Amino acid sequence: MNQKTLAIISYVSIIGWLIAYFQYKNREEKNSLVRYHLGQSLGVVLLSVMLNIGLYVIVTVAPALGTLMALAGVIPLILMILGIITAAGEQCKPIPVIGKALEGRFVFLN
Repeated sequence: MNQKTLAIISYVSIIGWLIAYFQYKNREEKNSLVRYHLGQSLGVVLLSVMLNIGLYVIVTVAPALGTLMALAGVIPLILMILGIITAAGEQCKPIPVIGKALEGRFVFLN
């Protein structure tokens, strides 16, 4: 797979991220585009997990907020779509809102 494809599939799911990660690790020549998007997509997945836990707690305490909280659950999907668009353009642009905070955080990707 080429670098652009690996960068894109890293956003698709956990399995897509694992495929992209192991393909990246097994390459002799490491590509900064793939490494960058692996970090960004892992950050989106972690945000999604934390957001879902938080939403679960809020909805358990106040069930009336369930519909409103369901809308907040769409945020990771929007961030993934923006990441896929950036990866398809072969750019190393951070994802809005959380992208800058994620840059360089995952040292195991180096």
